[in-house]
Amino acid sequence: MTHHEHPDAALVRRGYEAFSSGDTETLRSLMTSDCAHHSPGSSRMSGHFKGVDNILAHFGQLMELTGGTFKVDVKGIYPDGRGHVMAVHRWRGDRMGGDHGIEMDGGLFFTIVGGKVTDVDECVADIEESDAFWGPAE
Repeated sequence: MTHHEHPDAALVRRGYEAFSSGDTETLRSLMTSDCAHHSPGSSRMSGHFKGVDNILAHFGQLMELTGGTFKVDVKGIYPDGRGHVMAVHRWRGDRMGGDHGIEMDGGLFFTIVGGKVTDVDECVADIEESDAFWGPAE
């Protein structure tokens, strides 16, 4: 990269790298303790996860339910310079014990305060397909 990346974009990029390498300590360091992550739909993986411990547990469940096959490839990271970053990616995974996988575009909308992520809103290309993949909420 020849240009200097905006610090908020660099923060989000570090988060994706840490997520992809399973580096939970780095992930924890990028979020405020009361950070919230909002996942769309009405599946077992949907809902509002408040606090860094709950968010990391949610990420752990993504890996558990997909037998470690869950992957995210970043396509773009777009800061607004006012504490928000939009990131778009392609995500994929295979359900444990199931015969179906999923691959779909999605995005995360980050709110950043004082150099840390305070809120993450997740969006997916097809909520119904995503819900079907993860299965109903218990």
